[in-house]
Amino acid sequence: MAVTVTPSREGVGIELRRGTFDVEIDGVRVGSIRWRETKEFTVAPGTHSLQLRVRRYRSRAKSFDAIDGEVVAFRCHGAMVWPRWLASVFQPSLAISLVGE
Repeated sequence: MAVTVTPSREGVGIELRRGTFDVEIDGVRVGSIRWRETKEFTVAPGTHSLQLRVRRYRSRAKSFDAIDGEVVAFRCHGAMVWPRWLASVFQPSLAISLVGE
């Protein structure tokens, strides 16, 4: 069977880092996600990593173990407070928040 990975792009307030984010699973671009959108991607059971990107900005890669038939959910959003947004200019991995649910 397969595992479903569902990133949801939502947050409270206004995203300062906007635009469409590319979704990468195991370093391969599998699609994109917009504000207030949830996508579903299918992967084989095993250990995988998920990362989001927009131009040079990115989230930190999140590793997860996927069990057959399971749904693995993540919540993501761009920087929402200006100090984090400004810090992401110097540390691009702070631009996008990615949290497992």
